[in-house]
Amino acid sequence: MQKLVQIRLRQAGQTLYFALDEFVPKLGDHVIVEVERGRDYGQVVTKIEEVLKGKIEEPIRKVLRKATPQDLKQIEQNKIKAKEAFSSCQEKIESHKLDMKLVDAEYSFDRTKLIFYFTAEGRIDFRDLVKDLAYLFKTRIELRQIGVRDEAKFFGGFGPCGRPLCCAKFLREFEPVTIKMAKEQNLPLNPTKISGLCGRLMCCLSYEYKTYKCLCKGLPSEGSKVTIPEGKGRVVSVNPLKRLVVVEIDDGRHITVTYKTPPLRGSGGSILEDK
Repeated sequence: MQKLVQIRLRQAGQTLYFALDEFVPKLGDHVIVEVERGRDYGQVVTKIEEVLKGKIEEPIRKVLRKATPQDLKQIEQNKIKAKEAFSSCQEKIESHKLDMKLVDAEYSFDRTKLIFYFTAEGRIDFRDLVKDLAYLFKTRIELRQIGVRDEAKFFGGFGPCGRPLCCAKFLREFEPVTIKMAKEQNLPLNPTKISGLCGRLMCCLSYEYKTYKCLCKGLPSEGSKVTIPEGKGRVVSVNPLKRLVVVEIDDGRHITVTYKTPPLRGSGGSILEDK
């Protein structure tokens, strides 16, 4: 068994597993880690996990130490320099007349690498741009094309729910989101209602879908015939979130029946019986 922890590199980098030796970080700690070429910094985003060796496919490198006040000062200086680099890169993009939108820039901890994030409609030939930037900043340059979801994650904001964007607040990876998820949650199929600031389907449709499917377990479908203590009837509406079912019985009355919340795994019992 080896102890691993997930760390988000820099401010907008990947979230990867790193191995622990003697140093045991806490959730939220800023740490210095070993990377392919030198050292970098990141933040601990999960609790410590113990897994069998070889279970994680990605190359496992080590957490070296907790970031010191001096390290944090250097990180802040790197952010200042990255802003300056952003402006210079923007000028170079305009001079080369490249159809790309620069989103952000960041230095690695030891400044051996400068990363520029951009969006574009298609592929961009930025070889000449990289040469100019490498000559200007005297360091290794990486231009990384990202999607509109990643762009929203960079800038943040508030969703239709009034809360900070999930992608900027706590989501580490983007999961596929389909229109089927919206349909099965009985949401209006209006793009303005189910799209986020990025213009894509809202991320919450994906991770809330699992909970919605769980809450649907044991519930009859709308239009099905059921028997309740008041008599036989037909289901006219179903509210999975509140676990409520409205049944119209033969004499015309509408009876609201409450279901027990099912366990996370397996379906729970039902007080209704489908006929």
